[in-house]
Amino acid sequence: MTALNVKLHPKQLEIMNSKCRFKVVAAGRRFGKSRLAAWVLLIKALQSPDKDVFYVAPTFQQAKDILWGMLKELGHEIIVAAHENTAVLTLINGRKIALKGSDRPDTLRGVGLAYVVIDEYADMKPFVFEQILRPALADVKGGCMFIGTPKGRNHFYEIHKYAETGTDPDWEAFHYTSYDNPFLDPKEIEAARATMSSFAFRQEFMASFEAAASEIFKEEWIKYNTKEPEDGDFYIAVDLAGFENVSKEASNKKKRLDQTAIAVVKVSNKGWWVKEIQYGRWDVRECAVRILKTAKDNHASVVGIEAGALKNAVTPYMLDIQKRVGFFPRIEELRHGNKKKTDRIVWALQGRFEHGRITLNEGDWNYEFVDQLMQFPDSRSHDDLIDALAYIDQIATTTYERDIDDEFEVYDEAVGY
Repeated sequence: MTALNVKLHPKQLEIMNSKCRFKVVAAGRRFGKSRLAAWVLLIKALQSPDKDVFYVAPTFQQAKDILWGMLKELGHEIIVAAHENTAVLTLINGRKIALKGSDRPDTLRGVGLAYVVIDEYADMKPFVFEQILRPALADVKGGCMFIGTPKGRNHFYEIHKYAETGTDPDWEAFHYTSYDNPFLDPKEIEAARATMSSFAFRQEFMASFEAAASEIFKEEWIKYNTKEPEDGDFYIAVDLAGFENVSKEASNKKKRLDQTAIAVVKVSNKGWWVKEIQYGRWDVRECAVRILKTAKDNHASVVGIEAGALKNAVTPYMLDIQKRVGFFPRIEELRHGNKKKTDRIVWALQGRFEHGRITLNEGDWNYEFVDQLMQFPDSRSHDDLIDALAYIDQIATTTYERDIDDEFEVYDEAVGY
């Protein structure tokens, strides 16, 4: 260890010096999880007489982006070979450090391992550890370190709670915030706090396992403005519902029918002004007509429509109407991005509402929208209108003066980019 000139801050050393076989580390952003992982892998590989070690991230590319360069930098004195394509390092004792992605589980099978570091376990399927990596450690009673930032109460939370109970001497839990990194300026963290939603800050910097739940949005955050802002461009986002025969809807026994929602928002460097959100149960042709008429009336820069079978169904009708009227707006597919709906809505809207960067035009849609916002994410309530509004985050860009002498302005300080 001395020969490697290991440099870690005190909280990292607490984890490193633990004798437990399985360590579960929940830590805030910039705590130093990646550097800790790199040192652990180098040391475990040097100590192993006959088994290699793995670093597993959600994807192979993430594994390379996060750790490949750092491993080569920290371990250059003991590395004899580095295979760029496969991301495998060979050390002076013949042992290998391999970087892997959990999205390619077949590449994890069939080997015995001395040690594994699993990064962002919350973004992986639980079977990756339970059915593949845990058995691979059995031959030599190898160890594992889980590291990550919490993302609600999922399998990473469960395994952290198990380790935290102290009932199993092989397991130990660690919990640190971003403030525990002495090399990170606290003022930088406070600056982030000022521009992030409280939920996002607690999760990302304080490593809170709290789930997005009730009272995500507060009524005092809702602001109204009947005057349309002079600056900005209009964007339209559409959350489609099933196209049932509207004439038969009265006899439909389903008590909770989703509705198509069309959000019309003017975006500027000052925030979002929500002009209106149309909603209802329409057949596929009426839906196509409403989308295009709304886009034309508002000179929308982009129309975003949720990808999937419903978009495929409405597209032929829209193309037919476009050809007949000669109006061809830019259409973009809206995607979930592998996020749960709750997470996607919280990240897109909570910070903006909390910091006053979303204002609503007054209209008869206000009551339904506010009701959905206040009830979210109650599974018994609709969320179509707020889902449509959240999609604006995917397509909206802010228009600035095209003067090259002007300074670049941050797009939206409320969400930090």
